Amino acid sequence: MISGSIVALVTPMNLDGTVDWVALERLLDLHIEAGTGAIGAVGTTGESATLSVPEHCEVIKHCVDHVAGRIPIMAGTGANATREAIELTRAAADAGADCCLLVTPYYNRPTQRGLYAHFKAVAEAVDVPQILYNVPGRTAVDMQNEVVAELASLPNIVGIKDATGDRERGRDLIARCGEQIAVYSGDDPTAMDLMLAGGKGNISVTANVAPKLMAELCAQAMAGNRDEASAINDRLTPLNDVLFLEANPIPVKWAMAQQGLIGEGIRLPLTVLDEQYHGDVKAALEAVGVQ
Repeated sequence: MISGSIVALVTPMNLDGTVDWVALERLLDLHIEAGTGAIGAVGTTGESATLSVPEHCEVIKHCVDHVAGRIPIMAGTGANATREAIELTRAAADAGADCCLLVTPYYNRPTQRGLYAHFKAVAEAVDVPQILYNVPGRTAVDMQNEVVAELASLPNIVGIKDATGDRERGRDLIARCGEQIAVYSGDDPTAMDLMLAGGKGNISVTANVAPKLMAELCAQAMAGNRDEASAINDRLTPLNDVLFLEANPIPVKWAMAQQGLIGEGIRLPLTVLDEQYHGDVKAALEAVGVQ
């Protein structure tokens, strides 16, 4: 089972919007050295919405090939069309991804029965471990815990990324199906609480900027060491606050550019972080000690 800090990895880009493959390889090596538990490739933070299908598949394969089994690859393969989600999931499985992360279909707002049918169809079509991803703040659809519990009975659905940030709901999710599937946080500010309650890790934006600290936080929280986890969480709070001042991944990519990890490339319709927020992000990097 994948556990611990799972970085929701950015896709580094040149100023013209093309993928910066050299920077991508540097980031992969950095996370392996920092103790990150797995690489989340081409999710929301990886700008999946603006990559073409061939690019999407190429980034996943590049991550798989470069990492070469040193840590697992969790490939983002969700789509708002079930056929496209199957296509992406099959391509990721063929590339050698260890598992796939599938977001709830966005924009078209399916019913709860539609959500069940969508994920069941993908699970039955592609024999690879699959992790559900519920992030209603971005998709305009909210998969209820009852549906997740039903899907947990399917053999290759092995986890869920809960990005609701609702602590009570997360605990209910663990109580309903935590023995069948892994429950991961997808919300950095509340991740510690979910892991202390039995969550298996955090699929994290903040880990892009502070990979060692996030790995330590996850280890302490999953071990039930509340005091130690709280101390690290308090240290990370300034970053958790500023990395969502504009839509993700705008702030995190700018922060990483300040760290010298990547360039400032980002794809339209996303733009570089507004200048009014530069001071806040720089101050957070300094406060956490990762500038």
